[in-house]
Formats: sequence, structure tokens, C-alpha cells
Amino acid sequence: MSFLSRFNPTPTFPSYTGPYKVGSVDVEIPATDLASPSPAPPSAPSTVAFRIFYPCEAGSNERPIRWIPNPQRGYVSAYARFLGANSALSHIFSVFPQLLYYVSLPVSRNARLLEPPTKTERWPVIIFSHGLGGSRNAYSHLVGSLASHGAVVIAPDHRDGSAPISYVRETENTPAATVDYRRIAHKPSPDVYEQRNEQLRIRLWEQGMVFDALLKIDEGKVVNNLDPNHSTKSRKRERFEVLSMFKNKLDVHRPGAITWAGHSFGATTTIQLVKSTFYHASADEKEGYVPLFTPSASSEIVKQITPASPVMLLDLWCLPLQGPSTSWLRDKPMPCYAPSGPGGTALLAIESEAFFKWQVHLEETKRVLSEFPGSNPPVHTKPGPRFFYPISSAHLSQSDFGILFSWVTTKVFGAKEPERVLRLNVRAMLQVMRDCGVEVADTSRVDMEETGEVAATGKAQDWKILEPKAGTIAGWIPLTTDLDSNVAKEKISEAPSDAVVEGEVMGEMTVENGKREAA
Repeated sequence: MSFLSRFNPTPTFPSYTGPYKVGSVDVEIPATDLASPSPAPPSAPSTVAFRIFYPCEAGSNERPIRWIPNPQRGYVSAYARFLGANSALSHIFSVFPQLLYYVSLPVSRNARLLEPPTKTERWPVIIFSHGLGGSRNAYSHLVGSLASHGAVVIAPDHRDGSAPISYVRETENTPAATVDYRRIAHKPSPDVYEQRNEQLRIRLWEQGMVFDALLKIDEGKVVNNLDPNHSTKSRKRERFEVLSMFKNKLDVHRPGAITWAGHSFGATTTIQLVKSTFYHASADEKEGYVPLFTPSASSEIVKQITPASPVMLLDLWCLPLQGPSTSWLRDKPMPCYAPSGPGGTALLAIESEAFFKWQVHLEETKRVLSEFPGSNPPVHTKPGPRFFYPISSAHLSQSDFGILFSWVTTKVFGAKEPERVLRLNVRAMLQVMRDCGVEVADTSRVDMEETGEVAATGKAQDWKILEPKAGTIAGWIPLTTDLDSNVAKEKISEAPSDAVVEGEVMGEMTVENGKREAA
């Protein structure tokens, strides 16, 4: 059977390497059922949608979850349009859709939640924001790997026009709707900044609503899940409401407990959320500042986001942070650098090699991650961020595209070892969580690429992944926020030829000779 599987043309995911099996459930809740910590933007969707990945009981025989959600034909067509006619990925999506219809996530649909073995008797929670061209499923291997190590990971579906397409279910008061992709230039201009801010307003509002949904789910309050798969049968064949099994099992009430993460535009979203919330009290005092998210002082999210909150930024995209109306917030440090904070030990940033080579953007990223972003040069009084990049990695390497279509990312972008690159990302994320006091399972010896006994007295189990010394782990390069005096300090003026911002730019490139040429 294993021999025959080699001839199966359908892309597949590898198994997760954590000690726990992974379950998943889709959630879509009417916005009217939730309390927003910040006023809804005019174009906010009528529902909030997300997928939950979580440790589940072993032995589940639930039906698989398809990587392309329903309606599959609509999603495949949208991806083909998004990627553009000249890309290799678009060719797969448009010509061989039957291969994609059967790609399944290695998770169990609506499986029973495993009892948490943590001291708090609750599972740690991560909220992960997707980038351009992403969705609640597009980072399934990364977030599923985290769930297999003992975390409940929430993957929202952003309805801001950043996904190839989004379907909004009808509610009692609103009709069903479709949110198409918004094609916005990647070069800075007043119009581009405003359009990205419009998207961020929706994204931040959605993040606040997702957080409120988690509070209600953990408190056992009944929420109206519009997804048709919200109930299932257990081994005893009695029906149960899936969300009820999360009651009193999520560590979402303790201040600083939630880990906030995202990729590319999702990393931008994460920064704007934690900073907008943390600095909410002084925002009104700054002339010219137009906040994108204005939580009330009494809201639970203000209590949740603290200097101790772990923040994970994967291939941060800086352009949306540069708008003049939010420049005051841009110059504020991340909350971890507050006087009571631990410094950069709670802040992880992982670049792709493509973004590392985008030198002007790398310098801007260093400023964003530094203790005093507005100073020149940056000043250091606390530990800097955990900051790395894996060699031979592309911008898409942290998403499922790097795993499912590795031959494309290898041929076009020179990406190599997609599974290893994702394992390195997961290892770093888990170890930062451990260092922040979050209880997650140990990293396996296989993932740590070790064969003998570890002689690391007094250090955490996977300490090597965060070691700032080059060469500790092959192909894993530590970085600092020190600026390169040889790089021009002007703002970004154009997208580089050696980096991409999600599949949109990739879709505008030809691949016949393995180079990126404007189509």
C-alpha cells in the first residue's frame, strides 16, 4: 500500500509530530450574538468565522476535513483568479481541481476534546491571523502542529477582502453574502495606506469578536454556531454540542495567557491589535492619530493583553504599518518592552530568507521589533526579540502551500526542505511559549534532530532553537535588531524582485526559467 501511495498525485500533509491527536471544528457566529470591544466598522461582516484546532481523544473515526472548504468549486475558482493566469499554482488550481478536492487535513472532525494535563486544568490558547490569500485552513499544518503539542489554536477567517473568497452564511436578520478578494497595490501611497487601514479595521474588529466568542464558549454560554457540522456523535452515540466540551477548558481569562500570532498581513494585524489595545488609554491625546481599534477601558481584551503576552510574528509585512494616520502607534514599542515587561523574550519574529534579503524591508522590520522604534539608532535596555530566519525558505513556506506544492516553491523561489522549515518555526514558537510560562508538550528528539542524551543542565528542553549563537542549528540563522549602516534609511518605495507578498505577487510571475519576471 505504501508503494502504491507514491503514485497518488493528490497532495498530502505529513503527520503532526506532537504527542496528541488533533481535532477540529468550524465555527461561525452571528455578530449580533457577540460583544465587540470596539465599534464595528461600516463594512464589517454579519458573522464571525474561525476554525479551532485542539488536542483530542485518540481513536476517533470522524470524517476527514477537506483542505478546500465547501463550496469547493467556488474556492478553487477564486484561488485560480487570485494566483493569476501565469503561475504554476494557478495551473494546478484551474486545470487539476479534482486533485485538490480530496486533499484532507490530518485532523478528526468534531472529535472529543482531550482533558488538559496542565496545572491550570485548561489548554493554552493561540489566536493565529492569516495573511493575504490565506484562510482558516491555509496554515493548517503549522497550527495543527502546535495543537498536537497541547494548544488550542484559533484560526479566524478574515472577511476583509484579503482571502481569495469568503462566504458569509445567512442569519435570522441578514442574507448570505460573498466577500471577494480586494486587489490593492503593494507600493505605498495615501490611497494604499487607507485601503489597508480599512482592511485592518475589519481584521481587528474580528479578532476582538473572536476573543469574546472564546470567553463565552469557555463560560459555557450557548452561542449560535451556524456551521452545519456543529454537533456529532460520540462513541456512546449520544449527540452533543461540540462547543460545550470547551467549557472551563480554555485559558482565556487569565491576563496575558493568550498567545497572539500571525503571518505576513496577519503579523501586521497582530501588531496593530496588541499595540492598539495596550496603548488605548493614551491614544486620544495624540493629534493626527486615527486609531483602527478602540477597545473600551472596561473590555476584557484590555485586561488580557499585557506586557507578558507572547507575540509571534511570521514574515511580518511592514507596509500597512507605515500609514501617516497611525504613525504615532508605529513609533510605540511592543508591550513586552514596557517597564513591567520581560523584553523581547516574549516576542518571536521569524523571517523567510526571501524577506531577509529584502534589505530595506528588513531594516524596517528591525525598527518595528526594537525597544524604541522611533529612536535613531534604536536604543536597547531590555533583551531583544527572538529573531531568526531559516535558509532556503520562501514567504509561502510558513503556509500550507510550501508543504502541498513544494515543487513549485522550490522551482520558483528556491525553497528547500518545507517540512523541516515548518518544524523549525513550530519549535521556536513552542519554546517561546515555554519561556513565557505556558505549559505545552515537549518537543520530540526527532524534531530536535538529536540522537544522543541532551546535556543541557539548567536549560529548557529545546533551548537550542532560541540560541542567539550562529551555527547552533544548521540553516537556522539568528538575527538582531541592529541596523545596517550600509542600507539606505528611506522608506520602502517599491516591492523587491527577490521577495513576494503572498501568492498575489507570485501569481503575476512566470516560472518557465525559474526566475521571477513580471508577466
